[in-house]
Amino acid sequence: MSDKLKYTRNIGIMAHIDAGKTTTTERILYYSGVNYRMGEVHDGAATMDFMVQEQERGITISSAATTVFWDYHNQKYKINIIDTPGHVDFTVEVERSLRVLDGAVALFCAVGGVEPQSETVWKQANKYKVPRISFINKMDRSGADFFNVVNQIRERLDANPVPLQLPIGSEEDFIGVVDLITNKAYVWDDESLGANYEEGPIPGDMLELAAEYRAKLIEGVAEESEELFEKFLTDSSSITKEEMIAAIRKATLELRITPVICGASFKNKGVQHLLDAIVTFLPNPYDVEAVKGTNPYSEKEELRNPDINDPFCALAFKITTDPFMGRVAFFRVYSGELKSGALVLNTNTGKKERISRIFQMHANKQNPIDVVEAGDICTAVGFKEIRTGDTLSDEKHPIVLETISFPDPVISVAIEPKTQDDIDKLNIALQKLTKEDPTFVVKVDSETGQTIISGMGELHLDVITDRLKREYRIEVSKGAPQVAYKEAFVSTIKHHEIYKKQTGGRGKFADIVFEMGPADQNVRGLQFINKVTGGNIPKEFIPSVENGFRQAMQNGILAGFPVDNLKVTLLDGSYHSVDSDPLSFEIAARLAFKEAAPKAHAVLLEPIMNLEVVCPEEYIGEVTGDLNRRRANLERIEVKGNMQAVKALVPLSEMFGYVTTLRSLTSGRGTSTMEFSHYSETPANLTDDIIYKTKGYLIKA
Repeated sequence: MSDKLKYTRNIGIMAHIDAGKTTTTERILYYSGVNYRMGEVHDGAATMDFMVQEQERGITISSAATTVFWDYHNQKYKINIIDTPGHVDFTVEVERSLRVLDGAVALFCAVGGVEPQSETVWKQANKYKVPRISFINKMDRSGADFFNVVNQIRERLDANPVPLQLPIGSEEDFIGVVDLITNKAYVWDDESLGANYEEGPIPGDMLELAAEYRAKLIEGVAEESEELFEKFLTDSSSITKEEMIAAIRKATLELRITPVICGASFKNKGVQHLLDAIVTFLPNPYDVEAVKGTNPYSEKEELRNPDINDPFCALAFKITTDPFMGRVAFFRVYSGELKSGALVLNTNTGKKERISRIFQMHANKQNPIDVVEAGDICTAVGFKEIRTGDTLSDEKHPIVLETISFPDPVISVAIEPKTQDDIDKLNIALQKLTKEDPTFVVKVDSETGQTIISGMGELHLDVITDRLKREYRIEVSKGAPQVAYKEAFVSTIKHHEIYKKQTGGRGKFADIVFEMGPADQNVRGLQFINKVTGGNIPKEFIPSVENGFRQAMQNGILAGFPVDNLKVTLLDGSYHSVDSDPLSFEIAARLAFKEAAPKAHAVLLEPIMNLEVVCPEEYIGEVTGDLNRRRANLERIEVKGNMQAVKALVPLSEMFGYVTTLRSLTSGRGTSTMEFSHYSETPANLTDDIIYKTKGYLIKA
């Protein structure tokens, strides 16, 4: 085992917007010696928020990577950190970061607790089986409640939070923590900007509470092994600090518990303990299972171990464009090593790529390195065609890793350059942006020739158009935002389609019999089942039929919206030995879809959003009344500190400009967060109007 990997941590910092992720990362950079001054988000000076849009808006838009070193018990640890966005419009950044990380720090605001985006990122971490520790931040804020947040983590996230610390005081009286493992108190010194803290006995008024929670911790630790359980039964005080740490680490890596610590990053309290917890409880690359992939030639499953002696294998999880270096690929190396200038195989495209230079990232600065080894995260330049989710591997040992899945866009706008000279520049810029961001989609409307851009929300598209202006010097005009509706079928019908074309010489012929209707529950896209027997349709033509239906789904019959899901069961058919070819069967499937679709009763689906509105109690009546007018389904109202939180499901089409309305309803004291939940059938009384408006919009714009 390489000591270098044993002392490496690849972690992400994830949370709801405004929980303090970037501020916490800035403090980590300061205390680990990377930065000599603290950058503040509200000053637009945060190291990790290096985009102009991030500095102006005070939010993180693009996940930024950095590397720090931390001394713990006379051992230097290397920590690769990715600071991810909290805003739901940029949830793709969290998704692709968690795909390649070994561990994560989940940040929670001590006042807000578990908020909507907290739940989203927690589910994403569950999906990729990422062990995590929880850091309850902002303990100095008015309304901070440590134990309430711990309960919310247990109830709302279905997790098992285990406090390793208790706060000493709260709100403006928060001065330090009681460490339940060492059974000591730590109080920070404000004069040294939190760099120094004093270790001492537990305050008298906290002895009983600390004893209660320490007993719970020891009891949980004892369940980890028979040896510890025997010690617990005979003399619980004989369980050592090292044994407790080992047991907590084991349970954390197995995703059975989430250690919880606390602090106040803005006031520089608790950050050193957070770094200690990262290196103590989160996994190194050896703790993570060998990565699984498929050999593209044999189609057999293969494993790659975090070992430099295994063949090289890496996953590109992010592509950006640098004004000086061109396209930059962020990648996680799972096995082997890569030297600067080496040739690798992109197994997704089947093409070889020369990686001319490798860099270790620090926000938007690059430090060149000669070699990168298994378990590390780096960036590369000099390649021709690498996309997000591509696997890079040794030429002689190809492997394809599971790619990253991304949500579909929910909102669109039409754009055009303000001057004719910028048409080509705009197309090139949009191509670059789509390669960077898989949730950003560009298409040209076939009826109007308009360029339609689609994304995850209004803020997402605002940032894109702002980047076009600042980075690419292109001024664009925008149309009104349009909801990304989808279509679906409610009936299953049987259809027989014959495609025959004779033009002299060889003709075209295809004959298919199929059933078409809604897909099975929880299936998205095309569900294709082949039940043709006896060779009535040769095997080589079947994929063409499937491809024809898949293409036809891009344009539904109601208003040209994509079809959300479709089940096609190919039952029978026939072919001509001379006139039939793959293209004939593909065309037959496309024509068959258009003929059969009107009989299958299409409906319009609209995106439904999870909405949380937080406001003072006196405005609840106005807020809920307004939401009812917006076709919202109110789920619950709960107390959140000294405020009320309204949870609701509401159609996206009713929510444009809601932030401005909410400000006026609550005298500027209300806030809202919204994220995509699911697609649901649009009420019949609105469907005709939406279809008319959509087609009218396309014609007018």
